[in-house]
Amino acid sequence: MLSFNNVEFRYTNQTIFTDLNFELDEAEFAFLIGKSGIGKSTLLQMIYMNLFPTSGYVRVNGYDTNTIKPRQLPELRKKLGVVFQDFKLLQDRNVYENLAFVLEVTNTPRKEIKNKINNVLSDVGLSHKRLNMPDQLSGGEQQRIAIARALLNEPLLILADEPTGNLDPETSNEILDLLTTINKRGTAVLVATHNYAMVKKMNVRIIKLEHGQAFKAVIKKKV
Repeated sequence: MLSFNNVEFRYTNQTIFTDLNFELDEAEFAFLIGKSGIGKSTLLQMIYMNLFPTSGYVRVNGYDTNTIKPRQLPELRKKLGVVFQDFKLLQDRNVYENLAFVLEVTNTPRKEIKNKINNVLSDVGLSHKRLNMPDQLSGGEQQRIAIARALLNEPLLILADEPTGNLDPETSNEILDLLTTINKRGTAVLVATHNYAMVKKMNVRIIKLEHGQAFKAVIKKKV
């Protein structure tokens, strides 16, 4: 459902990827690791086609960076859920309004909006916080709402960019458990992180970015 094929990517004066190749299967959970600045966020942006390769191509659920048309980008992105480290919630809107905004911009019927929001808030265990403002929520609760937002369009793939970077270890574990539960229901999950302690807890594939390429990484698990 996702593949990088001989991808090269350059900014004006810096090469990030030289010959990047890897695949992600449907309903797979994988970690994307690498030191800070190696290109993890750049890679995620190429998946939702905010950035395009200099050469090679990325294919996502049948869409190809070489052939996709601008009008098709919203169709692609509806099949992807993105979770950021800093939550990116609208501070002047409550939880319900934050979630409704995502659906309103795609002209989702009002009744359907209500049902979708009720479902995703139930999924993340925060139905009782629907009228709270973001600054009334803990960091962990804000990230749960961000995950709920990512689930609104029933995505095939969730991309999580350092989703526990601003959270304490206990809350980080809760977020990881939530992503694992979502994955077990059939949604693929790709988590970019430098939190190796978190990576060690799961027996899933680990993709390491190094020298502009992707490698299978083996990290010794805790006994």
